Amino acid sequence: MYKPLSAFIGLRYLGAKKQNHFISFISLTSMLGIALGVTTLITVISVMNGFEKELRARILGAISHATIQPLERPLDEWREVINDVNTRDDVVASAPYIEVGAWLQSNGSSAALVRGVVPEFEATVSDVDTSMVSGELADLRSGEFGIVLGIGLAVRLRVGPGDKVTVIAPRLKASPFGASPLMKRFTVVGMFEFGEHENDSGLAMVHIEDAARLLRMPAESVSGIRLKLEDLDTAWLVARDISDQLEGAYRVRDWSQERGNLFQAVRTEKTVMWVILSLIIAVAAFNIISMLVMVVTDKQADIAILKTMGAHAGTIMRVFVVQGSLIGIIGTALGVVGGILLAQNIATVVPFLERIFGFALFPSDIYYITELPSDLRQADVVGFAIMSLVMSLLSTLYPAWRASRTDPAEALRYE
Repeated sequence: MYKPLSAFIGLRYLGAKKQNHFISFISLTSMLGIALGVTTLITVISVMNGFEKELRARILGAISHATIQPLERPLDEWREVINDVNTRDDVVASAPYIEVGAWLQSNGSSAALVRGVVPEFEATVSDVDTSMVSGELADLRSGEFGIVLGIGLAVRLRVGPGDKVTVIAPRLKASPFGASPLMKRFTVVGMFEFGEHENDSGLAMVHIEDAARLLRMPAESVSGIRLKLEDLDTAWLVARDISDQLEGAYRVRDWSQERGNLFQAVRTEKTVMWVILSLIIAVAAFNIISMLVMVVTDKQADIAILKTMGAHAGTIMRVFVVQGSLIGIIGTALGVVGGILLAQNIATVVPFLERIFGFALFPSDIYYITELPSDLRQADVVGFAIMSLVMSLLSTLYPAWRASRTDPAEALRYE
């Protein structure tokens, strides 16, 4: 005889007889509901992971992982500092910078962040060198007063390569006619596009020595050091540790302080979507409760006979736990397989649907990201599968308990 008894009977009850087609239908809808919920949850969260990864790559391609800036005076010995910093295992690269908010004028005008950089150093801490759509970062040469603009900023100023741009710094200089702001005409030598609005529309780069001349800073002086690190999550701690080893007071900032609110908003949205989509699985789990309650009612006589033959209450409970759990296991397995396949092929599925229905999900004239990204993570898949199985198991407890409380005399009275 098949052992254990509860598993044998539970498997038998999973397939309904001819007069129980409605119960079979409820079982099928419960199974499909769980599969649909798990598939949707895996796909949506994978897409949101992809958006977060793409957003992080685009933003961190322009801003540094961390910055160290002296509070009392410009940093003069920056070459020695960079040589020391680059010996650390947790630092990938470092670069000096001078940064100032300025007003740019040409055929149009706009406020922007002007960053003085050393091209060969800057290429190691940011992706600007690989994001150039016109010219090269190496075209910034000391004394030539060239400037590289974000593509959105260039459009706003209505300029292109070879055009002149006047940079007006918010600092005053004395002249025979009184105080006047510092300003200098630069020549556009290139444009970059990170695919992120704030950087593309509000950032300009010049050679660090030209920036120092504009701001009347001493030669070989910089505003601070930009760092690219091995681990983003430890950016502030690493920068703080480096600043503690340097002489003087330093201000430390990391990427989370500059754009942390944006990533926090993405994480909050992921949590909300997880809660909302989990309700699909919860509804399917409630269907398991409804189905098992109907099965218990339909099998009252069978339960009574089992009890009269000596079956314990625990055995009866396990019969219906097995039946409901199998629905959850099969539905979860189908959902996991469907979710993995859909998440891995979302870049193919979406264009296919766009061609069929004749619409663009992410028009290129509106969105910087024109393709649906996906980042399937094993931890998410395992977590969603466990959650689905737990919900399915919990949904079997009440009907199973109710079945174990069946009174044989009452159940067989009218048989």
